[in-house]
Amino acid sequence: MAAVEEETRGRRGRAYIGSFTSEGGPGIVVAAVDGASGALTPLGGMDGLPNPSYLALSSDADLLYAVSETAPGAVAAHRVTEDGLVPAGPPVPVLGSGPTHLGLFDGHVLTADYGSGTVTAVPLRADGTLAEAASGVLRHSGSGPDPERQQGPHAHQVQAGPGGRWAVGVDLGTDSVRVYALDAGVPVLHRETALRPGSGPRHLAFHPGGRYAYVVHELVPVVTVCRWEAEAGELTPLGEVPLLPDTPEGDAYPSGIAVSADGRHVWTATRGQDVLSVLVVDGDGGGLRLAETVPCGGNWPRAITVSGRFLYVANERSGDVSWFAVDPETGTPRPGGSLAVPAASCVVLG
Repeated sequence: MAAVEEETRGRRGRAYIGSFTSEGGPGIVVAAVDGASGALTPLGGMDGLPNPSYLALSSDADLLYAVSETAPGAVAAHRVTEDGLVPAGPPVPVLGSGPTHLGLFDGHVLTADYGSGTVTAVPLRADGTLAEAASGVLRHSGSGPDPERQQGPHAHQVQAGPGGRWAVGVDLGTDSVRVYALDAGVPVLHRETALRPGSGPRHLAFHPGGRYAYVVHELVPVVTVCRWEAEAGELTPLGEVPLLPDTPEGDAYPSGIAVSADGRHVWTATRGQDVLSVLVVDGDGGGLRLAETVPCGGNWPRAITVSGRFLYVANERSGDVSWFAVDPETGTPRPGGSLAVPAASCVVLG
């Protein structure tokens, strides 16, 4: 027991950083996290999986799952050890192309496959490793008014909803959010919620109270506030909130979104403008207002994550991960430093 406890302590306080190997990224980088300053110190990594663009930890942090954003796409599992990462079996095809996100749901890893517009379910064994084949694929249908970005469905994110009964997926190509269940391991559509045409929804984050969700859009710099009814598996849009104080000059492509553990603040990142937006949550989560924007610490912030007092940004084009100390009262991120990671795509803390 003492040996197990010592190994667990040795694995705490780590960051796992994904990157695009096709753009010169190193694969998956493992870094130590300083609990006092939030600073990252590289420990090593793994370069055997092409384009591990998004990562997710198991609930006990013993396994790290990664998509391989390729065509055809795949998902892989890695054991987390005191010395780093060890492959936990070969990558498993997702029967779709360009998976950009993954989440754990009902004994499966679900992947959002951007290129094929599909959601794939890969079953997990009792030890958390991946079974040899995907159990089912659900193909989205539809399109949006943007002829270049929305010619068809583009599933961009999938995750379990609060309560664990439903999974929720965001599709940029169809301007909608879908709610799913699993039927014998196959994703099945429960409901679809339409959002503003041409807005290109990208990612969704839930308020910790479990009654509201915030959808960040890639093609329009806004967040949609939605009511979430966990029992019915129903998402209802309530209104939009701007992410920038003025009409942007030049490109503005929002990407990541994160919510504080106390539910008082929401942060988003916008590529092109290279800023973080700080939003204040009013009431029980149904109100949201823009407070300020601050520089993201790099170029082309693809994803953000919050852990305790610190916020981390994966800046793809400048090739680094920046960290910020967050003021608990105002939500303002204060720059702390950065770690060089070429073509950084996401950060997961564990």
